[in-house]
Amino acid sequence: MTLDQTLLFSLFAAVFGLLLWGKFRYDLVAFGALMVAVVLGLVETKDAFAGFGHPATLVVALVLIVSAGLVKSGAVHLITRTLVDQSRSLGAHIVMMGSVGAVLSAFMNNVAALALLMPVDIQTARKAGRAPGQSLMPLSFATILGGMATLIGTPPNIIIASIRHDTLGEPFKMFDFAPVGLAAAAAGLAFVALVGWRLIPDRSGAAGATESQLSPYVAELTVPEESELIGQRLGGLDPEAEKADVAILGLMRSGQRRYGRSAGAILQAGDTIVLEATPEALDEFRSTLKLDFSDAAREEKLKAAGDGLELIEVVVPEHSRIAGRSAQAVGLAWRQSAVLLGIARQGQRLKKHLRQTEVAPGDILLILCPRDRGTEVADWLGCLPLAARGLSVTANDKTWWAIGLFAAAVTAASFGLVYLPIALGLVAISYVLLKILPVAEIYDHVEWPVIVLLGSMIPLGQALEKSGGTELLATALVDLTQGLPAWAILTVLMVVTMTLSDVLNNTATAIVAAPVGISMANALDVSPDPFLMAVAVAASAAFLTPIGHKNNTLVLGPGGYRFGDYWRMGLPLEILVITVSIPAILLFWPL
Repeated sequence: MTLDQTLLFSLFAAVFGLLLWGKFRYDLVAFGALMVAVVLGLVETKDAFAGFGHPATLVVALVLIVSAGLVKSGAVHLITRTLVDQSRSLGAHIVMMGSVGAVLSAFMNNVAALALLMPVDIQTARKAGRAPGQSLMPLSFATILGGMATLIGTPPNIIIASIRHDTLGEPFKMFDFAPVGLAAAAAGLAFVALVGWRLIPDRSGAAGATESQLSPYVAELTVPEESELIGQRLGGLDPEAEKADVAILGLMRSGQRRYGRSAGAILQAGDTIVLEATPEALDEFRSTLKLDFSDAAREEKLKAAGDGLELIEVVVPEHSRIAGRSAQAVGLAWRQSAVLLGIARQGQRLKKHLRQTEVAPGDILLILCPRDRGTEVADWLGCLPLAARGLSVTANDKTWWAIGLFAAAVTAASFGLVYLPIALGLVAISYVLLKILPVAEIYDHVEWPVIVLLGSMIPLGQALEKSGGTELLATALVDLTQGLPAWAILTVLMVVTMTLSDVLNNTATAIVAAPVGISMANALDVSPDPFLMAVAVAASAAFLTPIGHKNNTLVLGPGGYRFGDYWRMGLPLEILVITVSIPAILLFWPL
């Protein structure tokens, strides 16, 4: 073993040890290791930051941006609101949500897919009266499994495709992962839905761990001209209201509140529907039925004048400008270009239009204002802003534009007409130009610690390969498996990769394991593709711990899980993935 190899193996051991320890964040550990490697001369200075411009890094960042655009456009709501039903049994719910999650994660980053569906799953669990932990882990595993099927579904696939391009001159294409990935995903989803969820400890006391302690808002939405709702009864909106977890309180027409709930009232253009909802539920209900905010004219002016809109929540102290006065009286709309959307007032009903209702100290206000002006509006009102909860306004009039552009980009990349990073970059630019995604918000959706991890680990992985380190590892594995059949060699590679992925970041695992797989193939004088496919599946199949994959970490708190809960369903799932993947690899990617 050479000095460079010894130093690199020692550096990787230190990185893995620090990641397992968990005291320092993984991006800081990776970047620190890169700096040490440069100082020691293991990575040339000119190559130190090459990883940040690597296609794999760019694709991961662009996928997160495009995923945010799909959320903003209402494309995800369009899918989930037609499929989710809290009356289903737990098993049927897991089948439905797992299938939706798997399909979404095949075409968008699987972390983003889980982030989109997790609130829906928690809300459904609350409506059904059960603990979120019974379904969140299956949903996490389903999104991980679905990501195996396409190039952009998970970062390890992107990395492995890039390594294949660097080594063999041609990357894997969009659906090259599908034959093996779909087989593993289908078997895994069947296990999770039919058997796996029964192995999760039931800790019902964790239910509601993530629910907001704030009261819902009393809010108003207006029926626009030429709405499809005109001529329908108000009570006919109850099914959609129930899906969105919205309570319809009544109707206002010509400035007057109608008697009672007015469920039998025939809706007319300009009618104001009074309801009670959280901000997220309010936005979902509005985008589903294509309703306007209470001040539609002001809303249109805001959209035309600024770079998008934002929602803020503020508490009204006793001596604020608006205490004892209405939004109309203080001139909130014309002085600050802002619209009052809702008032949370515990235990009291509102009888006037929101903008005419006197605001009381202690009220919590939901306000729509131009992007990046929330702090200014709160200061002008003399109110105290609540901690940001990532509230957003869905651009539901751009849903099909968002879906169409994304589908066109994926199709073009799949047929090799456009390089994938370029296709995704064009989608991101289009989302900004169409005002689906505000330009000021683009970088908010990039998970920068993951980008730093990728940008730092790629040069380290390349240095290990250049020094002959990966070939050394491959030789050791070949010696270990000497005389064994091909399926046994691939199994050993998958087990080793899975073990690493369960205790390390799956991205880092792919960077280290893929060159080892290529070196093993070269030593055996066979095609490297089956080895790369084995690494791709194994690097993503991190089901034993909450630290192996970000999705597992995301559901740890909301599900009320403990560290040792994951292996109960994860261990048999990993064994099943290996059992299904090996024959599929040998069938579709022969040696």
